[in-house]
Amino acid sequence: MNIIRRIIKDRFTLLYCRSLLINQIDQEMSKRTIPVVDLSKFVNGNDAEKQAFVNEIGEAFHEVGFVGVVNHGIPKELVDGFYTASKTFFSQPVATKRQYQVEGLAGQRGYTSFGMEHAKQSKVADLKEFFQMGQFMEREGYDKTEYPDNLMTTETPEFSELGKQLYKAFESSGGHLLRAIALHLDLDENYFEEKIDEGHSILRSIHYPPITEEPRSAIRAEQHEDINLITLLVGASAGGLQLLNAENEWLDITPGEDEIVINVGDMLQRLTNNYLKSTTHRVVNPPKEQWHVPRLSIPFFLHPKSNMDLSCLSDCITAERPLQYEPITAGEYLDQRLREIGLKK
Repeated sequence: MNIIRRIIKDRFTLLYCRSLLINQIDQEMSKRTIPVVDLSKFVNGNDAEKQAFVNEIGEAFHEVGFVGVVNHGIPKELVDGFYTASKTFFSQPVATKRQYQVEGLAGQRGYTSFGMEHAKQSKVADLKEFFQMGQFMEREGYDKTEYPDNLMTTETPEFSELGKQLYKAFESSGGHLLRAIALHLDLDENYFEEKIDEGHSILRSIHYPPITEEPRSAIRAEQHEDINLITLLVGASAGGLQLLNAENEWLDITPGEDEIVINVGDMLQRLTNNYLKSTTHRVVNPPKEQWHVPRLSIPFFLHPKSNMDLSCLSDCITAERPLQYEPITAGEYLDQRLREIGLKK
């Protein structure tokens, strides 16, 4: 009899704990601003799982413009190592960092000083400095005017080496995501493959220093939309990322552990005639009592080759969504936008 009572008691305890866990998960999901998807279901799943992923990411990009991705294939130890190396690089004297600032490259390689970049609609500079790495070309005979060399940081060689490894990992994961997006758009699964091979993607390590005085109407990164096809962002060292939803409300984006955040860029929005949504976002300043806390962020801006035609896809032009954009190449569009944000004169 005692054994039966214990079994019943243990079963009720198990059910109670399960109920608490489900409730906790529901509460956490209700706090989410963006949906979350599992990339391994697309890469390694069966046909049904693959199609489900395509539907989920397509819906997220159409309705929200942002999605969280788990099992994305980017090693945590690589991300952690690059964060540590980034902190080391940005902790150096300004004079040392400025050795890596190259005139005439519009910030597309090397270091960009604090206060140089601003949102296209703003004249006030963002409260950040950053370092950018571009395509690592490995074949002979490429055009170095189109693919400038990356700058190797001699004081912090691990920053350059880990950055190269992270760049390649982001390229691989981004390629999988674009295959899913192509399928959602009823294109060939490999539609983007040739267009992003040797593309002009950028890995950017951003440092938002401690705020030492009342900002002059500036925040860490003013509201903006990204230029590229998609952006892949590994979790920042501190909060502050927000998106502007359809109701004109600013909502916090707080990714889970080992989750990356993906958002649609203007090039993909333009290609799909506004079907996929390049959502406005920003990085706000922390509360005043946390001004002393710096912030690091590592986005990867996935760009195609310069000659990619961004003319709107014919299937995305409808009576309800008439043609919104004139034809332009990715290179022409990037040049236009770099001038708007103050990186190119």
